Amino acid sequence: MRSTWRTLDRGVLTGIAAICLAVAMIGVSYGATAVTSGLPGWLPVLMSVAVVAGGSEFVFIGILTAGGGLVAAVLAGLLVNARHLPYGLSVPDVVGTGWRRLLGTHVMNDESVAMALAQPDRDRRRAAYWVCGLSVLAAWPLGATIGAILGAVVPDPNAFGLDAVLPAVLFSLVLPALREPLTRTAALVGAVVAAATTPFLGAGLPVLLALTAVLLVVRRAGAGEATTANADQAASTECTTAAAGTV
Repeated sequence: MRSTWRTLDRGVLTGIAAICLAVAMIGVSYGATAVTSGLPGWLPVLMSVAVVAGGSEFVFIGILTAGGGLVAAVLAGLLVNARHLPYGLSVPDVVGTGWRRLLGTHVMNDESVAMALAQPDRDRRRAAYWVCGLSVLAAWPLGATIGAILGAVVPDPNAFGLDAVLPAVLFSLVLPALREPLTRTAALVGAVVAAATTPFLGAGLPVLLALTAVLLVVRRAGAGEATTANADQAASTECTTAAAGTV
């Protein structure tokens, strides 16, 4: 673990600390919301440890408190968590092997994946992923526990604007990647898709549809590689022809 910490510079560790602070604050809102909605205090705490996915947990709690059935709440939570499938494909080299993969996939979340993808090499990606993932695994249940305790005191936790903290932190993480024209285009397309489908679809579905913008990146990146390969092949052919002409 000491070597992992040495792999990360101070800026990355500061970013992870800011993420954990934001996650804990959202956890307070989550725990308080669950308790003030009439659910037992142990439920958000247990889910925060077993699920470690704020979006799906909020959806689960929201459906239950709105009178929905347990099966519908579970299926909706799983649907929202389906975004972890492309996450796993984007960071296959950092989650580990064997028994470590079980823990590695458990701590996979928006924050740990974002921190990993922001690193320049494999060692730093792995270190950022694990440090951030394990830190969130501690901060999220801690915040949920505090929120559950304070739930009877805070009648409306969203009045403090805690629900806006985590999106702001995630946006600051992905902002440097938006300097790439292709990534920026994909992000804009995804945002338009999500905004256009939100009024018509249930929670979680617009985000999943927004992932179709990734296809744009893959297609254009593939076209770029093909163009580069063709150019290299043409240059090689020209060199060969010129060499043959001089013989």
